[in-house]
Amino acid sequence: MDDSPRQRSAPSIADRLRPLRGHLWALVVLLGSVGSVFILWQMAYERELRAASVSFVSNTQEIAELLRQQLVNYELVAGGGASLFASVDRPTPRQWYGYADGMELARRFPEMVGLGFAGYVSQSRLDDLQIEWRQAGWGQLEVRPHGLRDYYGPILYLEPRTVENVDAIGFDMYSEPTRHAAMEAALETGEAAMSGPVHLIQDSGRPGTSLLLYLPVYRGGDRPATVEGRHAAMLGWVYVPFRLDRFIAAKLGDRRDMRFRIYDVTAGASQLLYTADLDEASQEPPAFTHSIEFDTYGRRWRMEFDSLPQAQAVPRLAGLQNTLALGLFASLLMYAVAWMLAQTESRAHGIALRLTEDFRRSEQRFRIAMTYSAIGKALLDSQGRIVEANPAMGRIVGITPQGLVGKRFDALFEDDEVATRGRFAGDSTDDAGVHRSTRRLHREGGDPRHAQLTYSPLPGNLGQDIVGLVQVEDVTKRLRAEAKVLALNRTLEARVASRTRELSQANQELEAFAYSVSHDLRAPLRAIDGFSRILTERYSTTFDEAGRGYLERVRNAASRMGELIDALLKMSRLGRGEVKRERVDLSRMAGEIVEELRASDRSHAVEVEIAPSMFVDGDAALLRNLLGNLIGNAWKFTRGSEQPRIEIAHQAGEFYVRDNGAGFAQEYVDKLFRPFQRLHDQNQFAGHGIGLASVKRVVERHGGTIRAEGREGEGATFYFTLPGNHSEP
Repeated sequence: MDDSPRQRSAPSIADRLRPLRGHLWALVVLLGSVGSVFILWQMAYERELRAASVSFVSNTQEIAELLRQQLVNYELVAGGGASLFASVDRPTPRQWYGYADGMELARRFPEMVGLGFAGYVSQSRLDDLQIEWRQAGWGQLEVRPHGLRDYYGPILYLEPRTVENVDAIGFDMYSEPTRHAAMEAALETGEAAMSGPVHLIQDSGRPGTSLLLYLPVYRGGDRPATVEGRHAAMLGWVYVPFRLDRFIAAKLGDRRDMRFRIYDVTAGASQLLYTADLDEASQEPPAFTHSIEFDTYGRRWRMEFDSLPQAQAVPRLAGLQNTLALGLFASLLMYAVAWMLAQTESRAHGIALRLTEDFRRSEQRFRIAMTYSAIGKALLDSQGRIVEANPAMGRIVGITPQGLVGKRFDALFEDDEVATRGRFAGDSTDDAGVHRSTRRLHREGGDPRHAQLTYSPLPGNLGQDIVGLVQVEDVTKRLRAEAKVLALNRTLEARVASRTRELSQANQELEAFAYSVSHDLRAPLRAIDGFSRILTERYSTTFDEAGRGYLERVRNAASRMGELIDALLKMSRLGRGEVKRERVDLSRMAGEIVEELRASDRSHAVEVEIAPSMFVDGDAALLRNLLGNLIGNAWKFTRGSEQPRIEIAHQAGEFYVRDNGAGFAQEYVDKLFRPFQRLHDQNQFAGHGIGLASVKRVVERHGGTIRAEGREGEGATFYFTLPGNHSEP
């Protein structure tokens, strides 16, 4: 009984600890906050390392993309040169200079040695090219290295015309294995191809690696569908030689934040192309390394990057020590204010519920506007990176909205536009800070596009790095339509003026030539023939047999000269006068010509097959000249054949005259349609060498084409096209 009052009055352990409960909770908060500070410090340390690593990798990818983009710019410059060949049959050096000068290569691409064109020339065409080059007044074209090869690739044009570039004219790049491989790849694929490392002939005595980018040029401007067709239609290559060290310096400048090396790893081999090191090489290992491999114009490159040591690569790690001290100080403050949190928790919770509901509704309205907008929209952070993009933006650039997150917005464009006001250079800027501009957009998996941009400042939430909203509208079709109209007008005006001048000059030269032939050459020929005939008639007894033979040769030569003059006059008349088009029956006309040949040469029995109902629209007199020359040639060259046969017919949109006579070697087919070019001996097959040239002129005056196929000893076939219906009306 005595112990009970003492037991009731003695405070329990819980009662004694109740005044300390708040302190205990505060101590728990302190311990928890200190532990959290250390954990967060460790996480921040690792995050800084990851962020620096991500930034380093992003910078390496940006460098690789810049180099690839500069090569694309080179291809565009070469493509402009190839377009010049598509609009002009063969540009003159002055025209090539005009294009290169207009591109301002020295200002835009100082690393380029020049912009050139190398011809694709067969061995049989090399002499003709050199003669044509000299007759055009362009100097002596010396192809080197010397020696006989099936095909040559000499440098014909190279701008700017520095002393080194002029000395390079005539160098046969096709003979050098590294250049040959790139030129052959471009020829067969029809796409641009880059060479392996070479030493430019302009860089005599200069160390360093250089590369060449080749773009094939085909006759007519269009790429044939087959490799054989590309070989047949090949004119040459527009090429861009550039020095690799200047190429990288021009695009990247002097980078001090990393080291990198470039290797050519095509076909498994590894060849060092370029090394970029810092001036003060540190003995400490790099904080990060990264390697990128990519294909570019038929070559595969590997870029190996080394960052600075960790102290320089991640300088913010040193600041984390101060952050740790600040975190400990904050823990003490949290200990002091821990008891205040419970008091304000309830009120803060109510406020938070209302704010959350308002934010949810605002976010929902924004999401609907972004998702269903037909215009591309993207949110940008302070570094110009995309934080969020809508589906329309993904469709415009060809990348999913998720794939756009984290990309630099400027990296989506091909131009190098730099902001002059605010973040974007624009065509206009209003008082509210809204910028508008038009830029060239790079679309993944497709052609470049032009986009109309509207950038407006946009505040983000607290703690959220969002500074603006950019809207992108694709205006490519409109700009292309405008550019095509302007380019077409300029091209048509230039071509009409050029063709008018050429036609006027050709007519004047032809009239002067005809006058000279008909008046100046006939008088001395008549004198030679007349006096030699008088010598033969009056003094034949005075000369011996050899003398009379010499006189006979003089008369024969004068007679043949007269016949050649007549042939020349006849061919010149074919190019003048108006073409009187009418319905012509080629089958009937061919039959009349064959009957005339049979009547004049009955000893030559030839089997002739003429297809019926071959009608065309053309000048009857010119077409008779055409058929007369083709059938007459076939009649002449079948002499000596066991069973001579001539076929005149039509198939697959072409007329043809085929014989089984002497034929010709196919490699000399280009000489057939040139005046006075003969492939057979005069004593074996007589002629003036003017007939097929007349045939070609008649066909071209009617807007048609002509070609020939043949084999020695097996005959020849001449195919030609003429306008009009080829069936019986």
